[in-house]
Amino acid sequence: MAKEKDNIQEKVIESNDSEITNENDLENAEDLVSEENSDNDDQKSEEDKLIEEIAVLKEEKIRVLAEMENLRKRFNRDKIDSIKYGSVNFARDILTPGDNLERALSAIDKDADHPESIKNLIDGLLMVKKEFASTLEKNGISKIDTKNKKFNPNLHQAMMEIENDDMDEGLVVQEIQTGYMIHDRLLRPAMVGVSKKPKQQVNTGANTNGKSDIKESEKDPKN
Repeated sequence: MAKEKDNIQEKVIESNDSEITNENDLENAEDLVSEENSDNDDQKSEEDKLIEEIAVLKEEKIRVLAEMENLRKRFNRDKIDSIKYGSVNFARDILTPGDNLERALSAIDKDADHPESIKNLIDGLLMVKKEFASTLEKNGISKIDTKNKKFNPNLHQAMMEIENDDMDEGLVVQEIQTGYMIHDRLLRPAMVGVSKKPKQQVNTGANTNGKSDIKESEKDPKN
């Protein structure tokens, strides 16, 4: 009887030990699964961070490339403008001798019988004028066409108003000083005289209207 009791106790102890080991195994397995899941979450979060950093770097790269392209275009535009318009001040200053040459030639009486020396002088001045005009054209400087053109405040500078019944108002009828363009920019505005209708015509129109009203009032006894 005593031996049977001992065997039964050993079996109970072994069964209890197996249950304990099974519970420990389950706990260890759960710990391993949780650790693996946490590792996977950490890896995913790191991958997401890397993807976001790559996207940010791409945007910055695109922005830098766009700024570099804008700088390159601006540099090329400034370079072209400096070549085309770098001599604006010199060109504006050199127009004054041309104006004086024009005045000297316009003051000469073409119908007068000049001596041979004066004729040679006039021919020389005309040659200088022609060469001066060709030099301006080579450098992109051209005259502004003004006569019988509509007054343009961007190109013309009105110096006086000239009454003219045969022309519409606002037309250029006289050029006092020639204007010039350098390429597509204004170098110097043209000083001009602009046409306008005579005041007498307006007054006479008002007077005739007044007289007609008076006559109509005399005819109508009610007034």
